[in-house]
Amino acid sequence: MSDPTEHSTTLQDPAEPGRTDLPPGWLEITAMDMDAQGVGRKPDGKVVFVDGALPFEWVSANTHRKKNNWEQASLTAIHRESPQRVRPGCPHFGLHAGACGGCKMQHLHVGAQVAVKQRVLEDNLWHLGKVKAETVLRPIEGPAWGYRYRARLAVRHVAKKGKVLVGFHERKSRYIADMEVCPVLPPHVSAMLLPLCELIGSMDARDTCPQIELACGDAVTALVLRHLEPLSADDLARLRAFAAVQGVQWWLQPKGPDTVRLLDEGGPQLSYALPDFGITMPFKPTDFTQVNPHINRVLVTRALRLLDARRTERVIDWFCGLGNFTLPIATQAREVLGIEGSEALVTRSRENYERNRTDAARNIELSATNFVARNLFEMTPDMLVADGVADKWLVDPPREGAFALVKALADIHQARIGAEDAPPLPAAAEGWRPPQRIVYVSCNPATLARDAGLLVHQGGYRCVAAGAVNMFPHTAHVESMAVFERA
Repeated sequence: MSDPTEHSTTLQDPAEPGRTDLPPGWLEITAMDMDAQGVGRKPDGKVVFVDGALPFEWVSANTHRKKNNWEQASLTAIHRESPQRVRPGCPHFGLHAGACGGCKMQHLHVGAQVAVKQRVLEDNLWHLGKVKAETVLRPIEGPAWGYRYRARLAVRHVAKKGKVLVGFHERKSRYIADMEVCPVLPPHVSAMLLPLCELIGSMDARDTCPQIELACGDAVTALVLRHLEPLSADDLARLRAFAAVQGVQWWLQPKGPDTVRLLDEGGPQLSYALPDFGITMPFKPTDFTQVNPHINRVLVTRALRLLDARRTERVIDWFCGLGNFTLPIATQAREVLGIEGSEALVTRSRENYERNRTDAARNIELSATNFVARNLFEMTPDMLVADGVADKWLVDPPREGAFALVKALADIHQARIGAEDAPPLPAAAEGWRPPQRIVYVSCNPATLARDAGLLVHQGGYRCVAAGAVNMFPHTAHVESMAVFERA
């Protein structure tokens, strides 16, 4: 188990020793970490992480792990309840044995969850990057339930129980939770959990199907069945019968992701729309797409409003994926370059561009757009200069962030100002200039803060705005957006 203090960014810092006027054994909870543990201090100043406790509560807890500077404890009683405590919306959520581990914050009002995530973003920017945004953007929020259009469901035939389980893992366990519903999944998928259990339980391959991956588009629900052995004719017939009743599209995955194929060719294509831009994005169920389509639509619209691309400007979309941002940018800019690490995604983004460009019914005009594949974790100043001048950037990296990219940008700036120990300026950099504005979409506030520190302290930028994006309600996952402009 990892040290909880490594991830203990809190709603407010419990810097002072705990209250001494509470009855013996009671704790005042003053903060919350991103594992949704309440944080308090004993009278001697020792930090205690309490599973299930919320800020502003007085609780009793049973310590089950001790270190020199901190303890971990389980909640045993609440003596004063937080006004933000709510009844969880899922019967499988809780601290009890067998509880589902898919969500961590259902006992906290969703508005308070957003406040915690916004504070985590601000704390990370300051403590890790020494950066403070000039403007705090209003958090992007959406539906708190039925939002999860992507999910990886574990499957296991449990002989002792005489049934198959399909769902998420239990809290802090490798076992699968015994779930009947899941309110964060779309209602039609939640209602499908027990029928899926019955389906797998009826199959010859019930012991060799470890996973079902869910991918919902606007009109298609795709299920990717991972199977370790070839499926019998009877099992294939069972899958087809299930698809006919439930209205789903089966895909089969015998080995790695590159082996995924449709059970039966034909039928509608998996896709989602970005209606503000007249764009439709086809995708395969194993492609990366955002989990929450409601938030994604708002996210793209806000990112492009902040980017403010003009018809006279060239824009680079780094880590472009399927073109989720690239194609909307192409409705506004003069020229767009999308750069992505995966050759397969580059191929898909080109196909999506051509499909939308030639679909006259949508009556949209896309500017000249090119896509290239490149390892963005090995960027250098020379490579950056070779990509040409861009007026603006959009950066949407994975959890690892965009360190190599922003370091290359910062190195060029340091060389130009003659900083000590700066690397040499690339030979072709004489006419190259950095982007005036960068919109950075992040799924990890720690790597955003690291990269923001480089941009602000070594790259010549200001952080003009930042805000949280509640892409995953009831979980500890923090998405965010920040805007940087040349100082």
